[in-house]
Amino acid sequence: DGTEPSHMHYENDENYFRGYEWWLMKEAKKRNPKIKLIGLPWAFPGWIGKGENWPYDYPDITAYYVVSWILGAKQYHDLDIDYIGIWNERAFSSKYIKLLRYTLDKHGLEQVRIIASDRLWEPISFVMMIDSELHGVVDVIGAHYPGTKTVRNAILTEKKLWSSEDYSTFNNDVGAGCWARILNQNYVNGNMTSTIAWNLVASYYEELPFGRCGLMTAQEPWSGHYKVESPIWITAHTTQFTQPGWSYLQVDGHLEGGGSFVALTDGLGNLTIIIETMSHNHSKCIRPPLPNFTVIPQRATFYLRGSFYMVETLQVWHSRLDFEYGNSSLFRQLHPVEVWKGRFSLNLNVDEVYTLTTLKTGRKCDYPEPPPPPPQAFPSNYKDDFNIRNPPFSEAPNFADQTGVFEYFVNASDPGDHVFTLRQVVVQRPITWVSDADQTISVIGNFKWVNMTVTCDVYIEKPRDGGVFIGGRVDNGGIYVRRTKGVFFWVFADGTYRVTGDLAGEEILMKGLSGVRDNAWHTLTLNIQGNSASGLLNGYPLWENVTVSKPRNGWAALGTRSFEFAQFDNFHVE
Repeated sequence: DGTEPSHMHYENDENYFRGYEWWLMKEAKKRNPKIKLIGLPWAFPGWIGKGENWPYDYPDITAYYVVSWILGAKQYHDLDIDYIGIWNERAFSSKYIKLLRYTLDKHGLEQVRIIASDRLWEPISFVMMIDSELHGVVDVIGAHYPGTKTVRNAILTEKKLWSSEDYSTFNNDVGAGCWARILNQNYVNGNMTSTIAWNLVASYYEELPFGRCGLMTAQEPWSGHYKVESPIWITAHTTQFTQPGWSYLQVDGHLEGGGSFVALTDGLGNLTIIIETMSHNHSKCIRPPLPNFTVIPQRATFYLRGSFYMVETLQVWHSRLDFEYGNSSLFRQLHPVEVWKGRFSLNLNVDEVYTLTTLKTGRKCDYPEPPPPPPQAFPSNYKDDFNIRNPPFSEAPNFADQTGVFEYFVNASDPGDHVFTLRQVVVQRPITWVSDADQTISVIGNFKWVNMTVTCDVYIEKPRDGGVFIGGRVDNGGIYVRRTKGVFFWVFADGTYRVTGDLAGEEILMKGLSGVRDNAWHTLTLNIQGNSASGLLNGYPLWENVTVSKPRNGWAALGTRSFEFAQFDNFHVE
């Protein structure tokens, strides 16, 4: 739901301190040093394809780009990347995958494993079966949203099978039910030994296409409010009582009355059993469609054999999702279960999760003290002059880039008013995952805003056909950014201006001469009240009484006419 800055915007550019991922990976490692780190490109900078929207024409350049990121993670942050993918949900190239393995090994990164192809089980499984060299370099077959099922060819490869992206569901209790069901059934039905949730934390504006599709919610950096949603505690049922490196026991995990169970061991005598009884309507994921099934209350008896016959008690953790009264009980520790001669029985109701384990290490902390601050709307009067000497991140807070990348910039040659600015830095259309806009855009504020005044100093760097805009009532982003509507006030290097009802610039509401030129600072003001909009240039009215009907509300925004350098300063929205 937005763009992320590359470590190499241009061919001669390398920077391993952009974006939030380095910070996020280090924070994750602080909490669990054994956590695994995976890299997967969604898009690539345009220079890699030398102008073509394709990353495999120059596979040596693409491999160099990806391996540089892995080396930078180690060199600058002491982070070991464990796995690397190919191209998210897009085509793979066997030649490129082999070259990637060769390049990794050449740089001493033999321990980095390759996942392919982060799309469907086919054609990667079939191609691996007929290409022994490819079979030798792919360590994990990763499929996205497999619906708990795999295919025969994938099993025949004898590789690890992962659901390398799944969930992506609104994080209420139905989302928790979806997550509980697939965490178990991806193994029970599909032999998958890893399930990865997209995404970790919903920390982006909720009205973007996949709002709140994270395991928890933290989408108000201005207030500090966050919420530990129920999918977090469903996760804990598995992750607090297993680790990467544990093995699934090969049992048939289907329960007679519906639902499923899995059993895992560390090979050192520990045993963890996870049971879920999610009903159909309370466990639908966003995709794929879920065939009908029924789950009924049942009494299940489990038999422990072999070395587990000696187990005498199991710790019990329990969750019950309550869809009738919204009174769910999440991740509670119950009395231990006594195991008698290798057997025990449990009464299972519908929409429950149980963990039974030899481990005594589980814990639940609802919140640290003090609890999170209460939720608050985005400030209705917001300013940023970007005057920060050593910013903790490369991008300004609260701006959500939807096409292009807007970074803090230092204008060493400026006489003083505009030394510290915000600059759009992507100057070539990326090799895209989905369709980026043809313009760059970053949105900010409260989607519910109706009447607003947006003011910003702008600096066009591109002569002749360069241009910038400020906008209000902006209604879209993410994968739908090309169809974004709103009120957009544009000025161009050729001295003209436009007012449009869409980001694409096709719905022209007003146009004329402004006298704006490139490589000079100008102040734009956009005022939207009810059905009318007006615009000021350097404090003087340039156009007024333009009728605006739709959309009724939306974010503020700024951006550029094309992938071009441009600067912004003294942003203010009220």
